[in-house]
Amino acid sequence: MSPRELSAELALEVGALLGEGPLWDERDGSLLFVDIEGELVHRFGPATGEHASFSTGAPVGSVGLRADGGLVLAVHDHFARSGAAGEDLEAVPGFSVEGAAVRFNDGEVDPWGRYVAGTMDWEQRRPLGALYRLSPDGSVTTLVEGVTISNGLAWSADRRLLYYVDTPTLGVDVFDVDPADGGISGRRRTIDVEESEHGRPDGIALDAEGCLWVACYGGGRVCRFTPAGALDTIVRLPASCVTSVAFGGPHLTDLYVTTARTDLDPAALAEEPHAGDLFVVEPGVSGFPPARFG
Repeated sequence: MSPRELSAELALEVGALLGEGPLWDERDGSLLFVDIEGELVHRFGPATGEHASFSTGAPVGSVGLRADGGLVLAVHDHFARSGAAGEDLEAVPGFSVEGAAVRFNDGEVDPWGRYVAGTMDWEQRRPLGALYRLSPDGSVTTLVEGVTISNGLAWSADRRLLYYVDTPTLGVDVFDVDPADGGISGRRRTIDVEESEHGRPDGIALDAEGCLWVACYGGGRVCRFTPAGALDTIVRLPASCVTSVAFGGPHLTDLYVTTARTDLDPAALAEEPHAGDLFVVEPGVSGFPPARFG
């Protein structure tokens, strides 16, 4: 049976250089996402159309929600905290990575209230990156080493599996997770993504049916895979560089999709005027609210 096909609609014209990391904040019904190369964190209210952003002063890989109402961020070579609108932005002391070689990329708050984010090689070809976990007390643990482009993260609802993308490996791996403390082990491949057909795997999100939605960079689509690894839905977008996905909306039934324009030359940008914009689709299934740091 051929995969079901859907089309995403434009949600916000923002023209991000490298849009990433969408995240629904149910406290005020807004969507947060970052522009990594634009050094911005955006907040968009779909119900009102309100849109605001703040500068991080350096490439910002991802953002998470804190239990106290503020934000936790992965900025260039360090972790940071800020208020909900970016006020009082400050680095978490005591930890940094080698910013000349790598920068932070995608990240998520795990079900235990810790922020997990990975780094990537600036040249996108050497395994210089790693996956780190920031605890609320400020301590940092290295979870995975030898990563080239650390990308999507998603924990299963029962806290027993962690799905993870290192983009150049062209697939999604899965770890076993200790539901008591979040420790990971037993890494193995669960989904292969055919680059020539779909593009390269980037950000991911799990839905309430246990299926995985994978943003496909260079493919102009988001692919949904069943727990058995079968492709059952393709969401098409008018932008080829699709970076990440997140469920949002009042009932978490809207799938938001970020895109990029940084890798497109002028001719390609003329063909894709909405590259870098934010999109949305109703996929017919709901997702989960994000966890909160701390």
